[in-house]
Amino acid sequence: MGKIIKYEHYGKEVYVDENLLGKHRDHCLCWRCKIFKPENRIENCQIANLNYAICLLTGIVTPVWECPNFKEI
Repeated sequence: MGKIIKYEHYGKEVYVDENLLGKHRDHCLCWRCKIFKPENRIENCQIANLNYAICLLTGIVTPVWECPNFKEI
């Protein structure tokens, strides 16, 4: 585990393990899913949209490791 650092993300000051900063996509199942369309919220996966809304509201980052709707690209 790395040092805990503070930085600004989506306009909020947050804390993160510096070894994990910027690694969200490496661990999130969404980025390897056919129905994940982050550039188009209307066509995007509803679970991904909800997860993103919670992240924006709370200032957290939550990679998805398990999902009932996953479709291989």
